[in-house]
Amino acid sequence: MRKWLGERSYRYRLNVKGVPGKPDIVMRRYRTAVFVNGCFWHGHEGCEKSKLPQTNVEFWKAKIERNKERDNHNYQILRENGWQVLVLWECQLIPRLFETTMQQVEVMLHDYCLKTISPKVKEYIRVDEESISMVAEAEYDYGE
Repeated sequence: MRKWLGERSYRYRLNVKGVPGKPDIVMRRYRTAVFVNGCFWHGHEGCEKSKLPQTNVEFWKAKIERNKERDNHNYQILRENGWQVLVLWECQLIPRLFETTMQQVEVMLHDYCLKTISPKVKEYIRVDEESISMVAEAEYDYGE
């Protein structure tokens, strides 16, 4: 994931202690905290990798429930302070899903930036829905 971000010139820091929850990746320019969660340790609902061990079940239930509560608390603090929180699950980063997952991350980063541009900047660069759709629909003749 770090290689993918670097190849696309996204700047980030790893495990920033000053950010609640100590996210795995912090992208200050995008005001985004990325958490890469292990399916088992963070209780990924409906995922086969999050199956509890058959021994000491009560201990593991309580442990994972505390992890989920802590995670949700940290996500809430970040959102209240204007951060976008992206949670990627271990099972989303397997080779056959990796590119699709990262493309979705890229869309979320760009979408967040467009939503947070100040009105003065939007007017200056003329960001409006009509121009965005026109750019998306434009067809170019490359003289082939």
